[in-house]
Amino acid sequence: MSTTPAAPAPAPTPALRADCANCFALCCVALPFAKSTDFALNKAAGTPCKNLREDFRCGIHTRLRDTGFPGCTVFDCFGAGQQVSQVTFGGRDWRAHPDTARQMFDVFPVMRQLHELLAYLTEALTLPAAAPIHADLRRALATTTEATGADAATLIPFDVGTLRQEINTLLLKTSELVRATSPARRKNHRGADLMGARLGGADLRGATFRGAYLIAADLSGADLRKADLIGADLRDANLRDADLREALFLTQPQLNAAQGSPATRIPPALARPSHWA
Repeated sequence: MSTTPAAPAPAPTPALRADCANCFALCCVALPFAKSTDFALNKAAGTPCKNLREDFRCGIHTRLRDTGFPGCTVFDCFGAGQQVSQVTFGGRDWRAHPDTARQMFDVFPVMRQLHELLAYLTEALTLPAAAPIHADLRRALATTTEATGADAATLIPFDVGTLRQEINTLLLKTSELVRATSPARRKNHRGADLMGARLGGADLRGATFRGAYLIAADLSGADLRKADLIGADLRDANLRDADLREALFLTQPQLNAAQGSPATRIPPALARPSHWA
């Protein structure tokens, strides 16, 4: 009697939160930064930051904002750092194995993009209103998860742009389905220049701010439940007392870049930034 072999179990989704203890400080080495209000000096890609210690820890971690490195407090790798360090390169660090350094630094930004997509897909699958496309979202999640497990030679030339376009179509559908359940008028601010805009106390439920520039905008006390914030630039935006509990596709880096207060309501999956008053 023959039996049909069981389908292989899907690969587990990698952790989507940074675990710096299991990363070889890739964000402090692989990425470049320019002297600005975010960084106190210039640093080329692939060059260790001068504040990086031999144990892969930051020598000024508790004083980053006070010493001219607020950009470091905004960055989040979505767990890509430990994935590259412990999975792609099997725990071999770039100091003890310098032959891995170039590839490791090239893989890291690719992996970060994949992990960001995983974060969006994972969130979309938690939204009941998106149930009609959950099957498509699960397939995209499986494809992206599989990509994160590839070797360095496969990851470096990986076409993240094409995958992002395919997934963005699904995320747009997710947004439309969820925002359609909002009782408020669904304003369209997609890609809008709202730098410094005065939107304090506004009812922005169900609005779309996809890719919008909200730098230094006043959103204090605004109701942003079910608003789509994917790709919105929230640097120095005033989110004091705002309601973001059901905001769509809001990420930790976006929160970290904004200003908030103890009364700012945020999604339970995100952490309140330590610099918020």
